[in-house]
Amino acid sequence: MNATHIPVALDRCIELLTPAIEFSLATHSQTVVIDATLGLGGHTRALLAKFPTLHVIGIDRDESAIALARVNVEPYGDRLTIMHTTYDQIDEVLESQGLKEVAGILFDLGVSSMQLDEADRGFAYSHDAPLDMRMDQSQELTAQMIVDTYDRAALIRILRTYGEEKFAPRIADNIISARVSGSLRTTKALAELVKDSIPAPARRTGGNPAKRTFQALRIEVNQELAVLERAIPAALTAIAVKGRVVVMSYQSLEDKIVKAHFAALTESTTPRGLPIELPDSAAKYALVMRGSQGADEEEILTNPRAGSMRLRAIERLAA
Repeated sequence: MNATHIPVALDRCIELLTPAIEFSLATHSQTVVIDATLGLGGHTRALLAKFPTLHVIGIDRDESAIALARVNVEPYGDRLTIMHTTYDQIDEVLESQGLKEVAGILFDLGVSSMQLDEADRGFAYSHDAPLDMRMDQSQELTAQMIVDTYDRAALIRILRTYGEEKFAPRIADNIISARVSGSLRTTKALAELVKDSIPAPARRTGGNPAKRTFQALRIEVNQELAVLERAIPAALTAIAVKGRVVVMSYQSLEDKIVKAHFAALTESTTPRGLPIELPDSAAKYALVMRGSQGADEEEILTNPRAGSMRLRAIERLAA
């Protein structure tokens, strides 16, 4: 696997984090940023190259990615601390490093290009592989265990909730039927099962019909949305005044979670209609930009994964 790649929205992420880092460098003896989804270390490498005294704590649950990140960031390795854990463990990470707050936190959510490209990981329906889908390969739960053991109601729930799949009952019924023959053992078999479960007219639009099912299983295996629900509040608490949290999401379920948490903390609690702001009612956070941003056309042409990316950023105004 090539350890050097161009991350999504690299320049824009650095641009958004720069004011927070520069403020911290001017006012603190130590400046730390958390790369909550280290991956291959592309964003971290760029940050460390731009800011010669910056320290980055990189978090990732994928030990294969961590190994490659060490290679990619090797010239700056003395300013990088890597933690093998999930990104909802920000409080524990800070405590382990003797820190109370950081200047910025970056999230690049979802499955990585490395994980998709490693055929035997089972993330991609374009490769024939075991039904694995674990980001952390030390955990027990796999996609195979889900298709083998979840009952009909549970399968329908995750397909509808995490995949927004309207043909969830048909797919669940066919998964359960396939257990009897033991034929559902690979990503190719699952993709064919999903295709056969969806009426032909519905397969003509929207890309590969297996996409939603694979997304749903991956989210369930890795508990991605539950981890994100815990991670965003932890990140917002962990940043210093003038600090920023920058988040890239790639599907609507992730973006809705981020948007909701950001909105809740950027609204004043003064009742509407009052002419003045009540004491302690002003919002302690502000959106860096209204709504979300996507990648530009040039980046999408060179990196198709960037096409679904939504970028949001928030800044802390007060303690």
